[in-house]
Amino acid sequence: MMPPRQRSLDDLGTPLREVTFCVVDLETTGTDPRSDEICEVGAVRVRGGEVLGTFQTLVNPGRALSPRITVITGLTDAVLAPAPRIDTVLPSLLEFIGDAVVVAHNARFDIGFISAACDRRNYESFSPTVVDTVTLARRLVRDEVPNCKLGTLADRFGLAHRPSHRALDDALATADLLHLLLERAAGWGVLGIDDLLHLGRLDGSPRSAKLSLTADLPREPGVYRMVDAAGTVLYVGKATNLRARVRSYFGSDERRRVPTLLGRMHRIDHTVTGDALTAEVLERRLISTLTPEFNRVGRRRTGEHHVRLTDDDLWPRLVIGRGPGTGDALGPVASRRAAEEIVDAIHDAFPLRRCGTRIGPRFRVPAGATPCTPAQAGRTPCPCAGVGDATDYATVVDAVGALLVGDVDDLLLRSTDRMRTLVSAHRFEEAAAVRDRVETLLRVTTDAAAVRALRAGGRVEVEVSGVTHMIDDGLLHHRVLDEVPCVDPLAERRLLARSIQRAAEGGNVLLRSCTGNWELPVPVRDLPARLGGSAA
Repeated sequence: MMPPRQRSLDDLGTPLREVTFCVVDLETTGTDPRSDEICEVGAVRVRGGEVLGTFQTLVNPGRALSPRITVITGLTDAVLAPAPRIDTVLPSLLEFIGDAVVVAHNARFDIGFISAACDRRNYESFSPTVVDTVTLARRLVRDEVPNCKLGTLADRFGLAHRPSHRALDDALATADLLHLLLERAAGWGVLGIDDLLHLGRLDGSPRSAKLSLTADLPREPGVYRMVDAAGTVLYVGKATNLRARVRSYFGSDERRRVPTLLGRMHRIDHTVTGDALTAEVLERRLISTLTPEFNRVGRRRTGEHHVRLTDDDLWPRLVIGRGPGTGDALGPVASRRAAEEIVDAIHDAFPLRRCGTRIGPRFRVPAGATPCTPAQAGRTPCPCAGVGDATDYATVVDAVGALLVGDVDDLLLRSTDRMRTLVSAHRFEEAAAVRDRVETLLRVTTDAAAVRALRAGGRVEVEVSGVTHMIDDGLLHHRVLDEVPCVDPLAERRLLARSIQRAAEGGNVLLRSCTGNWELPVPVRDLPARLGGSAA
């Protein structure tokens, strides 16, 4: 017998009036599903407030009942003796439940016993979508009752069926309670089964009342904006499912600033984009233009750092500049720290001079000049002190120039050899540092190559993961983007190139047309996975 299936994302968006619930209640010989047994089963299927069918049977537990269970339920060994065993009942119960959402009052108890029964008989795992009316009652009516026991709730709200510690009676009472709670939940903006499941995970704070602000959010990709009472945008975010993402802030999100954000939030605006990539670009543009207080990433323009060789030296050296200069350069790099890691990675592999002295045609070595420390160690030349061969150095400069425009083969070979040497000497931390710097360089070279390839396509029509996009000069064009200026084209091109690169590597990109040359995905180079030891 197939157990109830876990519902898909599409199912979870189903309106509550269209959801079939199966309310279940069990009577058992005790409280431990590992050692106790089921002695009665009651279940009722409901949809749209109507009862579709009921299931009820006694179950012979194969053991004597304790006097306590007999007092509570009224069941006796004599009554249960002719009843079927759980082996006979379980397949019928699972068939009755089918693919319905399972509801129970203190669901952990009932689901635990059914799961244990399935496990002991080597059935597939019992893992339905579950709604617990105890949890819902604590969220929705806790202030109106002394406790959330089923009998207390039935008395307080005058439910049509009253619990009696018999399975079907209790299941019918729980179904009545479910319908009452669904009516209450509608005031919180709970319209679909996904909303109902999320309601049970709310933190119970006063700000949870603002959950109703999410009632009009669609289950589609887009961008949301949390706005305060003065109309100021506090936070901008993207989502593949706007409704689910925003509602998640009211439950499991434990980031320190979230309570303050929700407390100040007055309304939620949103823009449907139709796909995740456009949502990501729109989010970037809105953050850059609005600089929301609660956004940390994307508020400032991405750095335009470039790593390049000096072009006014007889002995060129690496520098970090705000622009590419007139010669070969690697970039743009998002931060100066990343640029410094790249410089260190190149210095690890190539014997470039590291001093800052400009060496022009009129430079003369000072009398008594002492070579720098790397030169004394034989790692680099030191023309400032007259140490080094100009012809050999020119060869190194040519190799570094090729690296800056994307030829990483020589670097990988040199870096791998150096890491093997360090590992062999048990200098694992130094080897790991070399590895990390090279990986930073490889990420930047891949990004730079992807951006160049994206721009080389000119005006492009391309299908990415099933969605057709228009791109011109490396920037995305879409109706929702036309109203928001692009203030950081470097970051946007990098974002777009990375997304298309990842999709293309997975075979999820189809070129429709382009006015230039389409070369995505670009080749990706990696360090060898093993170096003859550990560099971690």
